[in-house]
Amino acid sequence: MAAAPTQAPPQTTARLVEKHRPVLDRALEAIRSREYWSPYPEHPKAYGEEHGSLSAAEGKAAFDALLGTRFDLDQPGTDGWVAGEVSPYGPKLGTEYPHADAGVLLPAMRAAMPAWRDAGPEVRAAVCLEVLARINARSHEFAHAVMHTSGQAYLMAMQAGGPHAQDRGLEAVAYAFAEQSRTPEAAEWNKPQGKRDPLRLRKEFTPVPRGVSLLIGCNTFPTWNGYPGLFASLATGNPVLVKPHPRAVLPLAMTVRVAREVLAEAGFDPNLVALAAERDGEGIAKELALRPEVRIIDYTGSTSFGDWLEANARQAQVFTEKAGVNTIVVDSTDDYRGMLGNLAFSLSLYSGQMCTTPQNLLIPRDGIDTDAGHKSYDEVVSDLATAVDKLLGDDQRAVALLGAIVNPGVRERLEGAAELGEVALASRAVEHPEFPEATVRTPVIVKLDGGAPESESVCMSECFGPVSFAVAVESTEAAVELLRRTIRHRGAMTVGAYTTSPDAERLVEEACLEECAQLSLNLTGGVYVNQTAAFSDFHGSGGNPAANAALCDGAFVASRFRVVEVRRPA
Repeated sequence: MAAAPTQAPPQTTARLVEKHRPVLDRALEAIRSREYWSPYPEHPKAYGEEHGSLSAAEGKAAFDALLGTRFDLDQPGTDGWVAGEVSPYGPKLGTEYPHADAGVLLPAMRAAMPAWRDAGPEVRAAVCLEVLARINARSHEFAHAVMHTSGQAYLMAMQAGGPHAQDRGLEAVAYAFAEQSRTPEAAEWNKPQGKRDPLRLRKEFTPVPRGVSLLIGCNTFPTWNGYPGLFASLATGNPVLVKPHPRAVLPLAMTVRVAREVLAEAGFDPNLVALAAERDGEGIAKELALRPEVRIIDYTGSTSFGDWLEANARQAQVFTEKAGVNTIVVDSTDDYRGMLGNLAFSLSLYSGQMCTTPQNLLIPRDGIDTDAGHKSYDEVVSDLATAVDKLLGDDQRAVALLGAIVNPGVRERLEGAAELGEVALASRAVEHPEFPEATVRTPVIVKLDGGAPESESVCMSECFGPVSFAVAVESTEAAVELLRRTIRHRGAMTVGAYTTSPDAERLVEEACLEECAQLSLNLTGGVYVNQTAAFSDFHGSGGNPAANAALCDGAFVASRFRVVEVRRPA
């Protein structure tokens, strides 16, 4: 492999800056105003030849062309090839990925750092935006890759795995640029000395990357959860080694390929971004996490491994999104039908396989006041079960919302839920019209008595997947107290509440402010508690056990670099 240029040709990077600076400026304004904005259309029909991007048919053909092939990235240190992905919809992907010798690859990545550091924040941001623009043009191709590794239904994979993930990547670049730009590149320092000549120094300030960044990908949202850390690290000057989940390699491998192509074309060493695929059962994440070259780690997954990373990868800045128990407090509502419809959709979307899906619905055992009259606890639960049944009654509509069960662990939790309490809504199997091997299941709702010790242990533990608990509590005050304990000890990515009472609203809001959890109140329309919008909503807070960082804020990017000062006499 030919040696990579040590310095980017100015005319190449200048063109990239000119091309992408307007989008960067608009993103900077969006993170300040928190208004709605996205440069990446979410509607599938917005993509096609007339827009300089792949159409739906072209994207499917491009995805099909990757199956059963060797996905060569021309990386140093490749010592073999690994495969094994099986779509949750049934087919084997058969794509082979390079297996890397970390002892060769990581030094090559570190060697790429100086020129990337010296390029400066604006050039790095422009290169990152070019990577995102090229990914965006292939959104339909990426959608199939996300669908067949995560089990998301196609439309969700197209939106969440495509434009919405790209939004999160751009958001991270904007925060990275803002944080690096807080300090000027240079300053003249003059200190008066009375009758003597003043002291004069010329000071230069350079954002310096920490080192290699390790991205440990997840199975359910490989791009949406992966892009914030990837682009935050790359935009702050750090090389990024992408270690995908073994069941969801293809979307991130495609991302790595695009990034390497753009970096090389811009005159930088492509080894600033590389892939670390693993053999079955190899478990290379622990080995890589402890390498001295690795100074940043981004991780989404189980609490146990996230805790291990935080405790053991002491040489690195570790960002984790782990398990949480998301809770809805149901006190009262002035739109009963809207509340039921909103909750039914939230419980059903992607078979509950989202870190933001509600798990515990806390409902006073004496019932709630609504615009349709007072409803008992049993009536609320029964009406919610009916709303879910109605939403998913048509199998074609059901598969478009549910997608497929991503792995056997989710299916086992779903099948074991009936042993945890009284089943208010049983799960049923749905046959997928296109993929008969797919495991598609509707949600289960289980009643729990919040006053029973055995019930609290159930609802205080995450049960990831399409399983929700309708918990009968003594009062709204008791619900808020249980909410506090849940956030404090188990964490929560999202909290929701329905109430027409200002006092109840203040109770819930105060609990979320004190325990540091993101709150949504009285959602009855087309916005759902398990969805967040880039540039406006914060995903997680970083202030409770579910995650030690928020996507995205200044804290998520600021510790990925340090400012080094050089001063000399003026």
